[in-house]
Amino acid sequence: MTLEDRYGLPLSTSSHEAASAYREGVDLMLAGWTGTAETLERAIATDPDFALPHIARGRVHAFYQQGDLARGKAALARELVAKRGTERERSHVETLALAIEGRLPDAIAAMRKHVEAWPRDALVLSLPLGAFGLFAFSGMADHDRARHELCESVARHYGEDWWFLTMSGWAMTENGDVARGRAVTERGFNLRRQNAHAAHAVLHAMFEDGSIEAADRLVDEWIPGYGRDGILHGHIRWHQALGALEHDDAARALAIYADVLQPAATKAPPLNLVTDAASLLWRLTIYGHTVPQAVWREAAAAAQELFPKSSLSFADVHMALFAAATQNHQALAARLAVIEQRLAEGKLPAGAVVPAICRALAAFAEEDYGTCVRILTPVLTEVARIGGSHAQRELIEDTYIVALMRGGELPRARALLDARLHRRPSLRDKRWQAAMA
Repeated sequence: MTLEDRYGLPLSTSSHEAASAYREGVDLMLAGWTGTAETLERAIATDPDFALPHIARGRVHAFYQQGDLARGKAALARELVAKRGTERERSHVETLALAIEGRLPDAIAAMRKHVEAWPRDALVLSLPLGAFGLFAFSGMADHDRARHELCESVARHYGEDWWFLTMSGWAMTENGDVARGRAVTERGFNLRRQNAHAAHAVLHAMFEDGSIEAADRLVDEWIPGYGRDGILHGHIRWHQALGALEHDDAARALAIYADVLQPAATKAPPLNLVTDAASLLWRLTIYGHTVPQAVWREAAAAAQELFPKSSLSFADVHMALFAAATQNHQALAARLAVIEQRLAEGKLPAGAVVPAICRALAAFAEEDYGTCVRILTPVLTEVARIGGSHAQRELIEDTYIVALMRGGELPRARALLDARLHRRPSLRDKRWQAAMA
């Protein structure tokens, strides 16, 4: 009897134990749950020549920026699948390997071809989805729409699958269909509560529709069952900190930072560590709260060790936050020089918006609000190119609005706030409006 994965796709192993462990490991990965790596290692130990657990394990290594280990697993999986693997498995391994190697255009092309042939290969379909997926980091300005359209194109193949509902619902939310997106995501969440990606996607919908108290309750009720070493544990608490800032509760936001987000406490992957810390501390600062310089310096030093060189544009923007806040002009100048060189060579997918944001942040930190506004005005519609979610990218618009207010351009600030409040309720935006009345 041919063994299959949970989606009915044949597996090239005759070991029931290996197939079972692989199915469980993939589900844990798709749920962002603890135990993923250990379960995949069990599949590998049971059948060392079974390629799929190796490439899946490489994907987990890549999440944690363990590049050598990830690439080693990819190379081994390619060798194994060439000896013993189906056409689908060879394509599966190659597509994930390209993603692990950071070859985004090739990985996207391979993913599209693979999904067309095997739409129920969820692990491959997961590659372009989410705020840190291939589409988000491709430099596309319309990656939110692209994710939604991709999910719509394969929805008939998944039905009420808990993972697919989670990701397709979140894609709807990010693409502006918040009410429908929240309902779909909550369906997936209710099918499998031990699903960190679903909890996270529901929090994004709640952010967009202004359900701050409901989001806070959700985290309080759900997070005790999710281990602190879970890949999204810190980031889910980051969402709770954003909710605290909606209520102008800086003390609570800083307490959450100290508990799970600061470098000494977090167990998050490097990209989450850097972006969650930088964005929360920057928000606290521009909203008028005091963040001790020692806190900034500690986080900046940890970030510099993790991202010493220009890499993903999303990371570069957050490294610019650290440099601006700590007045590290040398670090920012060095990173900007590399970014500009990559732009000139056509190797910066997100384009000119990246150096513009970095320079605008530096100007804001220097209290040169006019320059910050001047630099950001022509690129605000391009910010989506850096990747991430709408909730994460809103930091740039917040910086712009505060720069307008502090620079005395109140009519422009009011107009932006009116537009935002029309799109979604925000207690903070209402406070800003009242302050300008």
